[in-house]
Amino acid sequence: MISYKIKKGDTLAKVAFYNKVRIEDLLFFNKEIFSRIDYLTPGNYLQIPDPGLASNTIKNTACFHEYGWRELEQDREYFNGKISSEKIGTSRMGKPVWLFKTGHGPKKLFFSGTWHGNEWLNTWLLMQFLKVLQNKINLKEKWNGIDIDSLLGEATIYVVALVNPDGAELVQEGLFEDHYNYKEIKEINDGFTDFRHWSANAAGVDLNHQWPAGWKEEALTSPASPFPRHYGGEAPLTEPETRAVYQLTMKEEFSYVLTFHSQGEEIYWGYRDKEPPVSSELANRLARASSFKSVRTADSKAGYKDWFINEFKRPGFTIETGAGQNPLPFESSVRIWITSVPLILESLTFPKFS
Repeated sequence: MISYKIKKGDTLAKVAFYNKVRIEDLLFFNKEIFSRIDYLTPGNYLQIPDPGLASNTIKNTACFHEYGWRELEQDREYFNGKISSEKIGTSRMGKPVWLFKTGHGPKKLFFSGTWHGNEWLNTWLLMQFLKVLQNKINLKEKWNGIDIDSLLGEATIYVVALVNPDGAELVQEGLFEDHYNYKEIKEINDGFTDFRHWSANAAGVDLNHQWPAGWKEEALTSPASPFPRHYGGEAPLTEPETRAVYQLTMKEEFSYVLTFHSQGEEIYWGYRDKEPPVSSELANRLARASSFKSVRTADSKAGYKDWFINEFKRPGFTIETGAGQNPLPFESSVRIWITSVPLILESLTFPKFS
């Protein structure tokens, strides 16, 4: 046995992955700890079984552990000059909100993910997409028949893969007393220590209900105070994360936006008939590429896609990449990757819209 001291940011899946053992092995050899806690506490110790005591049967999945702001910071160092990164703002807790950018064409496409903390698999998806894209650029390879060099001469790709780093951290790592909003979040969660259901940011505000497109109407049917989900704040654009995306969007005036969520394998493309006529055709193209269902509108307002359509009268899409209960299990990453990558690549071939 190896005695392992838990550090900040550790999760059961991360410790298992980096020590080449199964999660089940850690649970078996640390029964007393996991009968008492939901998350790993920094400073405590885990017993890591020797390779001879552990099973070598690792689950066949694409994403092996939680992906949050720490993993994004590590991957940011992976990119060379072909894909740049820029801090466009900070979260409530001061974490950077990063923009990744590649290409130099006049057609501007914006991809964003993890507006909701428990939908962090979409951050993994978008960052993995960028890493593979960089390899294709370096090797001058096509991807699904698409000439990447030619494409990046026609389009500029913008990606904010982790809009809500604080919410994702809370879902993945739990709440500790050094959290800047510890007392309030504990009260919001009614004292429970399980935060896997948490969608909001560190102030209990739902970042995808923060947008000035039907915000007042949405507020009438949403929680009236900070809550794990659906509370749109005291007014639109109060949160630093939404303001960062707002300022970026106003500056760049994107041709298209695709926001990634993870419930239903559906594509929403309309908002109060403000969307351009071509949106339906483009949504059908995305649906064919991914096997998702094209749906004009969802029964909600005040979302980023809604505001973008209303503000710019250009195509905007909400992409629901998964199905099940959030946070989706690691095993869902294979299906999300296989179905979503063709969709992303299809969107890159959309005609220039101005």
